[in-house]
Amino acid sequence: MNAPVDVSFFARAAKPLSSYRKYWAARFGTAPVLPMSRAEMEKLGWDSCDIVLVTGDAYVDHPSFGMAVIGRMLEAQGFRVGIIAQPDWTSAEAFRALGKPNLFWGVTAGNMDSMINRYTADRKIRSDDAYTPGDVGGKRPDRAAIVYSQRCREAFKDTPIILGGIEGSLRRIAHYDYWSDKVRRSIVVDAKCDLLLYGNAERAIVEIAHRLATKEPVEQITDVRGTAFVRRPDDETGKGWFEITSTSVDEPGRVEAHVNPYMTTSEQAAENGATCAKEDEAKAVAQAAEAGGAMNSGAVRADSTGAAGQKVSKPEVNAAIAPLTFFANPALASTKGKVKVPPRERSVIRLPSYEQVRSDPILYAHANRVLHLETNPGNARALVQAHGEGTTARDVWINPPPIPLTTAEMDMVFDLPYARSPHPSYADENGSHDHATKIPAWEMIRFS
Repeated sequence: MNAPVDVSFFARAAKPLSSYRKYWAARFGTAPVLPMSRAEMEKLGWDSCDIVLVTGDAYVDHPSFGMAVIGRMLEAQGFRVGIIAQPDWTSAEAFRALGKPNLFWGVTAGNMDSMINRYTADRKIRSDDAYTPGDVGGKRPDRAAIVYSQRCREAFKDTPIILGGIEGSLRRIAHYDYWSDKVRRSIVVDAKCDLLLYGNAERAIVEIAHRLATKEPVEQITDVRGTAFVRRPDDETGKGWFEITSTSVDEPGRVEAHVNPYMTTSEQAAENGATCAKEDEAKAVAQAAEAGGAMNSGAVRADSTGAAGQKVSKPEVNAAIAPLTFFANPALASTKGKVKVPPRERSVIRLPSYEQVRSDPILYAHANRVLHLETNPGNARALVQAHGEGTTARDVWINPPPIPLTTAEMDMVFDLPYARSPHPSYADENGSHDHATKIPAWEMIRFS
């Protein structure tokens, strides 16, 4: 009865990762490591890559590194995947190294937020980087997700850009930026990506890859869970949704301090410079009872005992006291029968706009609270936040979070044929990764 229940066996409203028909390029087989150069592509017999992943980390083919997981996951679906790791961001030339992707770019700043990776809490530049060969700092730009996306667009303008990783996930709505000490726009707007994938992206990236492979326009892929994108307010694809104001989910305003559970009501009142009326009244009644009781104790004792068989008289009931009666408010619509509510799967919560949260700390806190309230994959609703006004107005839509992987799917992802070592191009003259070119982040998990 007390045995743990494996919830991964419960039915889920998600297509299993292993149920997709493999892309035709699966005939090329599995690569020892995903290619990082044209020469490696030629050895594999590839003339092009279906997907090119750009990352701010060195490429370590290990499931502790996000790009390796996504790359191998897509390879298992039959796609040819190349990786551009820590490219020179000062021009678009480095982003053309593997040629034009047939389907899309996959962009991430890396396993860490690029600003945390580059700066200390005092906003001083770090001299090291655990995700770079030799622990060398300065191999990625500030806000790498935005910079990489812009360079990808410059390299091949018409290729869709799918942004992911922790840097994008944390910035999917208007957010406070510690480094510039101001509220910035959603990263979807600044990066100008076609889609942002937040959270665990295995389901989303596989579905998007297969849909793009069928020539479906990326602009029409707006129904994938765990994605965010920009939509114009007058876009026809946004019709048919029930819009809910965020104030119906959470009321903006001053947040009351948490009550100390170890303090009595009177102590809490005293701390706020007040008194507890109920306790004061109770004390007054008790004191009056004590004073009167001392004078009438003999009479009360006689009345209560009485003669043998004599009943004690009960206090009279005040006839003026009557039970409460509730009446329906005629100004309100009739509530007979069931109240119809919009279906959650077609409901979208309108957050305060970027312009509002930028100028009002209370609305900023309110918007972030609603964002966190709507993170349960089982009942979360879509969110929308306006950016800009007039002709520049556009909405950032955020679909509900992705459905978690089952145990079998998780095992499948981590059992993919990882080399579990850095890319051979990082090896020193002796073919080793343990000396001058050692990657500290890999050193920590190399035997796991």
